[in-house]
Amino acid sequence: MKHPLLPPALKQGDKICLLSPSSKIDKRFLIGAKKMLESWGYKVVMGKHADASYGTYAGTAKQRILDFQKAMDSDARVIFCSRGGYGAVHLIDHLDFTAFRENPKWLVGFSDITALHCLMQQQGFASLHAPMARHLTVEKPDDVCTLHLKEILEGNLPSYSCEPHKLNRKGKAEGILRGGNMAVAHGLTGTPYEIPAESTVLFLEDIGERPHAIERMVYNLKLSGKLEHIAGLIVGQFTDYKEPEPPVASVYESIAALVKEYHYPVCFGFPVGHVTHNLPLINGCPVKFEVNSKGVSLTFEKE
Repeated sequence: MKHPLLPPALKQGDKICLLSPSSKIDKRFLIGAKKMLESWGYKVVMGKHADASYGTYAGTAKQRILDFQKAMDSDARVIFCSRGGYGAVHLIDHLDFTAFRENPKWLVGFSDITALHCLMQQQGFASLHAPMARHLTVEKPDDVCTLHLKEILEGNLPSYSCEPHKLNRKGKAEGILRGGNMAVAHGLTGTPYEIPAESTVLFLEDIGERPHAIERMVYNLKLSGKLEHIAGLIVGQFTDYKEPEPPVASVYESIAALVKEYHYPVCFGFPVGHVTHNLPLINGCPVKFEVNSKGVSLTFEKE
């Protein structure tokens, strides 16, 4: 399988488009993100409807599509999504990649932006699952995730490590990192935009999903044969839910049980998701993934 294309590194003075393809956002976070990105030496252009409001959305679907298409067709180097929240899927089959293919750019965001990451993968481009406007506004400039975001945009690929977890399964794997929000990815099952299993180191996270709903989605991955064919599994942060009472298995325990028959490395509690320590991950980038008694390492590699 051909590796997705990593967009070129940014240079001082390059342009970033800041827009809102999903839910509406407090304008203070747009201002804060713009300030941070400009402090790195980039020019930030705000989408026309970035601070719009249409019910829970940042403008109508047509307005959000127009903003995103304009960013794709522009000379910007980055499309920076202000926030997630439901709505990105409205754009997924309405975008023209003709100009984008001549001028690839980073897509930055997470949560519901997973739908657009899946679109980028389907079109052959890598993208950046990373903190968004609120994070850049409320966290300090030297926040580790913010600095990793800056480094990746500048062309410096990271290597991450995290603490061991009792449910981890040891092993080494190489593959293409793909993933994001579990519920959003699950919603694309059976479409041209679903995450492919073969040679994939899969990462998953979610917020506000009940434990049985999470287990149901993992069962879908298992029964469809996808869990059998991935190269490795990174289980990130699952937040804003209540764990079942014993003896019913916890969320992590139920996932561990469903992958116990496979032989690839699996880690739990990786710092990605709806948490402050949300490490930027490059969707579509080759990685080396290792789980051992000392912890977990994830290293991004250029082809």
